[in-house]
Amino acid sequence: MSAPPSRTRAQVLAPSPASEPVPASPTPSVPADGGSGTTRTYEKRPFLLDFFPLETAKDTRLSRFFDRLREGHLSTTRCAKDGELLWPPRTACPKCHGEALEWVDLPETGRIYAFSAVLAGAPLGMEDQVPFAVGLVDLEGVPLRLFGRIEGRPWNQLSVGQTVRVESFDIGDGRFFYRFRAPT
Repeated sequence: MSAPPSRTRAQVLAPSPASEPVPASPTPSVPADGGSGTTRTYEKRPFLLDFFPLETAKDTRLSRFFDRLREGHLSTTRCAKDGELLWPPRTACPKCHGEALEWVDLPETGRIYAFSAVLAGAPLGMEDQVPFAVGLVDLEGVPLRLFGRIEGRPWNQLSVGQTVRVESFDIGDGRFFYRFRAPT
């Protein structure tokens, strides 16, 4: 068996000759009634990423995290066997693989470790909120560094080491998440 002829870098990087256009992907179709043979075709729609998870007990085993946020508390899990504080909250300890986890509330304050401003290119649905700040925050008294949005001051008035407070907020559809608030 002979080796294929070697090609130069220019040949590899050169665009291929336009022979035939690539056919468009077909519109996806799925079984309409459990696979009995009929299909239903869906129209193509733009993809919109939902950054916030479903929060109910029927949707996640971590619903307690969201229930506590709704009550105004940021919490996480701790392994009862080895004492490991876990972030994000888990259903099993990554160290011992046990599922004996307890829910613990986290401190309400922390210090900005690093931050950045979103000045352009915001995720879909957040374009009208530009500019805004996001950052890493070291929580007081626990070995956790959390990422989140920082509110309360313009991004150019924030500083590394500045104290911020954790707050829960209503996303607008009944779901809750957390943010950090810098004092005004």
